[in-house]
Amino acid sequence: MTNRERRDAQLAYIADEDIYEEQKWCREILQKLNFMDRSDFDEIRKIVAQLLGKSENAHINPPFYCDYGKHIEVGKNFYANYNCTILDVAKVKIGDNCMLAPNVAVYTAGHPLHPLSRNSGYEYGKEIVIGDNVWIGGNTVVCPGVHIGSNVVIGAGSVVTRDIPDWSAAAGNPCRVLRRITEEDQKKLFHDEEFDQEAWTDISERKGRYDDGNRIP
Repeated sequence: MTNRERRDAQLAYIADEDIYEEQKWCREILQKLNFMDRSDFDEIRKIVAQLLGKSENAHINPPFYCDYGKHIEVGKNFYANYNCTILDVAKVKIGDNCMLAPNVAVYTAGHPLHPLSRNSGYEYGKEIVIGDNVWIGGNTVVCPGVHIGSNVVIGAGSVVTRDIPDWSAAAGNPCRVLRRITEEDQKKLFHDEEFDQEAWTDISERKGRYDDGNRIP
């Protein structure tokens, strides 16, 4: 097997010239994205669509960093705020209506624990999957191989080292489930503060547009 084939099979691989050549295309796109007029939202969307393997109405606030781009698949209405890094050695699959706050890092890439093995040049990538309607707080790190369920909120500064189930509010280092998100949380804006009446009326009028994925089982 070539190193590219080994990488894509999530086996140990060495980043050789073939790998670097594949990354070159991505870096050319990132150069355009990260140094363009930040007020040109239409052009930013075009470049983001060119960069990502799959996307629909995705928006990224530059600067943004990744290894390949084409290994990232995002659903509808993806949003990543400033200084997001996605090391997409392996696949990164993100569902619909997901938001990443500033400085979120998603790492599929890793290296062996023992220095003898690590210094050999071998590394690996393990797939990360994030469901629908997920909000990941600022300065969070998502580690290789993690699966985050749908309708999840990850608190700022978390280090996600293990899977997080659907409908969870989770935070910490390592990230742990704090509680289940319930119907009672619909009216809450910030901690125990509720939406004002005007905003809640608007939300209520739009409820019919939500799909079943927003309904708590």
